[in-house]
Order: sequence, then C-alpha cells, then structure tokens
Amino acid sequence: MTRHFASTNLDAAAALLRDGGVLAYPTEAVFGLGCDPHNREAFERLFALKGRPPTQGVLLIAADFRQVARYIDHAEVPEETLDRIRGQWPGPYTWIFPRSPEVPAWVTGGHTGIALRITAHEPAAALCRAFGGPLVSTSANPHGEPPARNAAQAEAYFGDRLDGVLKGDVGGQASPTTIRDALTGAIIRP
Repeated sequence: MTRHFASTNLDAAAALLRDGGVLAYPTEAVFGLGCDPHNREAFERLFALKGRPPTQGVLLIAADFRQVARYIDHAEVPEETLDRIRGQWPGPYTWIFPRSPEVPAWVTGGHTGIALRITAHEPAAALCRAFGGPLVSTSANPHGEPPARNAAQAEAYFGDRLDGVLKGDVGGQASPTTIRDALTGAIIRP
C-alpha cells in the first residue's frame, strides 16, 4: 500500500527513502520518482516501475552544493566553471559533471558524467534536507508516457507499486529542466 506524506511529515518520507523505498515527489515542473542513490535494490525497483532501460542514467537532486560536491571529479572541472554554475544554483538547472568514484555506477547508466541539480523548489529541497543528501530524480511516468504533473497522476501510473507519495505542488516550470554539459555548456536536453 502506498503511504502518503504531507509536507509537514518529511521525516517519515525521508525514513521511507532510507529504508529503500521509492517515493513520488513534486519538483520544478513535474512529479519525480526518487530513491537513495546508494541503494541499488531501490534504484532497480525505480527503473522497473518506469520500464526504463538501465543504460540510461538519472540525475541527482539536492538541497545545497555540500550534498553533491563529493560526486564531482573536481580535478576535471576548472574552478571558474564551478563558480559560474554554483552562481546559478539553486535553480532549475541540471549540469553534467565528470563524476567522482563516489557515484554508484548504476546511477549513471554507464555514462562518464553525473547529472546534478541544486533545486530551488522548496518541497524537493526540504525532502533532500530531511533525507540528509541527494536523491535520484527522474520523472514519474512509465517510459515513453508524459510525466505526471501531480500526485494523483503519479498514483494513476503506478498504483500501490509506489512506496510513498509526498503531497505538494510542482513549481512554475513548464517543462523538465534543461540539462547541460558543465565543461562545454552544450545542451543535452532542451
């Protein structure tokens, strides 16, 4: 049975994630599916829910830079590049960085980089703070279907196969965040 969490009950939602649960939660534009990026079993359940090929990586969403710093290979990123990107965060910007050995291989789907976002959407940021670190963030939809824009639509897609749903509204973005390469600035997803 799917558990429902109000924004006032973030500690319980974070406990579900720490216990290996998969949670639907509001992000800047759509509902996301999240789990602990270091829990491979939870990650595989999330991909099974979506019907998504494991060769596709996912991004990590966080409340602040401290939560993602260890996932970046700082030796490969010029300081001025990092400063420029940090100046845009928190915000609806996802950047792909060279990954450090701290990134679980299953999160990147075999890619050499890791996609990271410091969110300005308070419900998602508060969830990351309660969890104590970044979360997997991928749109709440079966692979190939439109992303869920609210909790009811996420539940309609997945039913009781979801462990939990964090109630709340998505932010004002019309579409999922743009993904760019941190080193080149190239747009990966408009």
